[in-house]
Amino acid sequence: MSFLNLGILAHVDAGKTSLTERLLFDAGIIDRVGSVDSGSTQTDSMELERRRGITIQSAVVAFRLGGTTVNLIDTPGHTDFIAEVERALRVLDGAVLVVSAVEGVQAQTRVLFRTLERLGVPTLLFVNKVDRRGAREAGLLDDLASMLSPNLLPMGTVEAIGTGDARAVPFAFTDRAFADRAADLLSAGSDEFLAAYLDDPGTLDYDAELAAQVRTGQVHPVYFGSAVTGTGAAALTEGIRRYLPVPQGDPEAEAVGTVFKVEHVGQKIAYVRMRAGRIAPRDALTAYRRGEYGAVEEHEGKVTAVEVFDHGTATVPGEAGPGSIAKVKGLSDIRIGDAIGSPDGLAGGGLFTPPTLETVVRPADPNDRVPLNRALLSLAERDPLVDPHLDELSEEMAVRLYGEVQKEVVASLLDEEFGIGVEFEETRAIHVERPVKPASALHEMGQWAQTTNVATVGLRLEPGEPGSGLHYGLEVERGSLTRALRNAVEEGVFAYLRRGLYGWAVTDCKVWLTATGYIGRTSTAAHFRDTTMYLLDVMLRESGTVVCEPVNRFHVEFPAGTGNAVLKTLGEARADIKGQFSTETTGYVSGFLPTEAVHGVERRLPGLTEGLALFTTEFEEYRPVFGPPPRRGQRA
Repeated sequence: MSFLNLGILAHVDAGKTSLTERLLFDAGIIDRVGSVDSGSTQTDSMELERRRGITIQSAVVAFRLGGTTVNLIDTPGHTDFIAEVERALRVLDGAVLVVSAVEGVQAQTRVLFRTLERLGVPTLLFVNKVDRRGAREAGLLDDLASMLSPNLLPMGTVEAIGTGDARAVPFAFTDRAFADRAADLLSAGSDEFLAAYLDDPGTLDYDAELAAQVRTGQVHPVYFGSAVTGTGAAALTEGIRRYLPVPQGDPEAEAVGTVFKVEHVGQKIAYVRMRAGRIAPRDALTAYRRGEYGAVEEHEGKVTAVEVFDHGTATVPGEAGPGSIAKVKGLSDIRIGDAIGSPDGLAGGGLFTPPTLETVVRPADPNDRVPLNRALLSLAERDPLVDPHLDELSEEMAVRLYGEVQKEVVASLLDEEFGIGVEFEETRAIHVERPVKPASALHEMGQWAQTTNVATVGLRLEPGEPGSGLHYGLEVERGSLTRALRNAVEEGVFAYLRRGLYGWAVTDCKVWLTATGYIGRTSTAAHFRDTTMYLLDVMLRESGTVVCEPVNRFHVEFPAGTGNAVLKTLGEARADIKGQFSTETTGYVSGFLPTEAVHGVERRLPGLTEGLALFTTEFEEYRPVFGPPPRRGQRA
């Protein structure tokens, strides 16, 4: 049996869950197309998802396409749940990126497409809602080409677009005009195809060449249709079958896979995407993960049950082979992101920026303080980036967030699943600190040592490029320290730089270990860890740090006549306006806005513009704070 793990991705409200329903209906999995508004879809199974009409957690549903089982992964569209999307992206063989024919290319559309390209995931585009008033074709294709990629091949056109009678009409390679357009695009990606086209175009296999270039990410077919009426869905399904890859793993190899989701239904259930080998009940497995300080950890477990997706959301017990997605039970210590069988499958870094907001959460009933802590840790197993931690100023638990909707979801989950009512403080931005200049320090054990630690440690701190993160490296031989002492230095680096001079995490820098020395069993890991932290304190004070706040890029459209009120609101929110123009009916403003101010602007715009403003935003970067830097606790 072969498998295709297919992701459906989109900006919120573009219609990806509705498209999932349509594909399942056409495949005979369901006998009617569910509705997001009525909460009757297959993949939005959480009560909260049905009530709010949004996807919060990734869901898997299977259908057959010829001899291939397609594991269709429906992902959240709202930016507050981008971490869930990231986990799904890492297990995909191909993707369908849904774009609304009315709203067009939106902020999240661009983010998702860039990420799919970076990961090399073959991607088809589906332009949905062609039956809606205001739907576009030619102009939208121009936007797709300019905002996403010029390497797009429209696979059809639309008759009566923007009406209830809209009908998608597929192209065929027997159509000379379409074949010529395809040849121009495919020739740019293959010298062999170009030579053959110039020599004898009548003998070319356009379909095979298109498949080859789609699978290498060079070309992206574009389909038009409507998930509601079903027009264009059959052509998309055929495109999935023809152009997306069906990888083949070795079933006889050691079991290797990736955990991309964890559920709690009486026990932990790990969703594992198998890459090679097989998993069966009673198998002993090793899961690898990166520890708190970056070191790879091993965790053993024994499988008690395996269920493979087979038909819709139903699973069947048995073995999980290469390419399949399975629910695996019995691994009590398993976590999202774990690599099964080999550490080579561990993710090398986040695809998206970590949460840039946080809030303090406290129980409505003070007696629920301990149960709340346990509940937050349980939620963190499903979404590690929530990162429950003790807020040093309030001495209450705090969680990290992407936005206000996620805060509402956390409150609902705590109430409905754990019976704990909670209150939140106002959401605040998570700042970071960047070192200003290089610094170095050396501690040599002996009579002139600054501490009594029996450890020689030399360190150098170097500022890095913005967005580069925190990196640690060696300029000494690995054998110059034992593994335990070497790990102690690394742990000390990452532990200390969690809080800089102003209390924020230090990032965008490199720390190098430049000198080492120890005495047999006399030198301990504690000596090296403490010495490392002492030297970092010296270097950080010598270097100095600049506090940076998260900033979003924004674009707002608003009715003529409301511009003064909109601009006043943006000014009060410290917006950095970079572009502004207007027509007789509409005003346009774009620029940068502190992430902390985004929700306030979003909340005020409808009242200022009679609900007609269109506001889009996405994280851009961290920028230095002007004026006195905000503090989050302070080192003594």
